[in-house]
Amino acid sequence: MVDFDFARYVLERRGEVAVRAQSGTAYGFSGERKLRRTFIGTRPVTMAVEATNRLWNDRARDELLAAARLASEDQPRVWTAAKRAAEALRLPAPAVYVAAPAFPVRLAALGTDDQPYVVIRKDVVDALTDGELVAALGHELGHVQDGHVPYVTATHYLTHAAGFFVRWMVQPAMMALKAWTRRAEITCDRAALLACRDLQVALTAIVKLEVGLERGADFDAAAFLAEPPAAAADKGLGQRLGQVGELFKAHPLLSKRIAALRLFADGALYAQLTGGDPGGHASTDDIDRRVADLLSVF
Repeated sequence: MVDFDFARYVLERRGEVAVRAQSGTAYGFSGERKLRRTFIGTRPVTMAVEATNRLWNDRARDELLAAARLASEDQPRVWTAAKRAAEALRLPAPAVYVAAPAFPVRLAALGTDDQPYVVIRKDVVDALTDGELVAALGHELGHVQDGHVPYVTATHYLTHAAGFFVRWMVQPAMMALKAWTRRAEITCDRAALLACRDLQVALTAIVKLEVGLERGADFDAAAFLAEPPAAAADKGLGQRLGQVGELFKAHPLLSKRIAALRLFADGALYAQLTGGDPGGHASTDDIDRRVADLLSVF
C-alpha cells in the first residue's frame, strides 16, 4: 500500500503547512501543487487569505454553525458516510455539518487548517445514495488532507462577501484562486474515488452535484455518463471558445473532470492502493502530464 503519510499530516496540522504545499499527498495532482507554489506568496492572495481568516474567526464560523446541525448528533447517515470516507483516506473523523437548502453552497470544506469544517446541504444529502455520499464527502476531505481549506474558504468569501475585502484585491485574487481551484478539483476527485473505491459511484456523485440537482429527481446520471464525452483533445474554434469560459469558473468543464478521473482510475497508483497489480498501468507522473494537457484552456 502507498502510504498517505499520516504522520506528516499530523505534523502539518500543528503548523507545518508549508510541507504540504510542497509535497501534498501521493494521489494529489502535481499541477495543483505547482500553481499553488506560484501564487501562494502573491500579495492579493495572501491578503485575501489573511482577511478571510480574520472574518472566519470573528464571525463567519459562528454564523455557519448557527445555520447548520452537527451530523454526529442527528444525521447518522451523513456521519456514517463521513467516517467511512475519513477511514479510507486515513484521516481523523471530521466535523461535518448539515445545512438547510438555503445555504449558499451545496458542499464545502471551510475554515482554517487547524479547524476545518465540512458543510453539506440537506437537499444534497437526500439526492445522493450512500456510496455517492461517501464519495462527495471524500472529495471535501481531500481538500482538508491536501491543505486546501484556507484557499477554498477565501474563494468562498471573495464570491459571497466581496464587500468585506479591499476592492483592488478581489479580482486579481479571484482569478488566481479560480485557476488553482480548477486543478484542486482534480486532486479532490481522486480523493472521492479513493474514499468510495468505485469509479462509477464517484463519477455519478460528481455528475449529480454538477448538473443533477438542477434537473431534479428524474435526472439519469448513468445515462449522462454513457453519452460520448466531448473530445478533450478537440482544438476546434467552438471547443476553444467554450474553454475560455473556464477562466472565470472555479471548476473545470465536467467532461474534463470525468476524463481526468478515468485516467487516474486506470493508473498504477490507484491499482496499488486498491490491492491490484500496478504493472502495465500508467504512472502518476504520466497521468498528470495528460491531465495537464486536458485542462489547458488553449
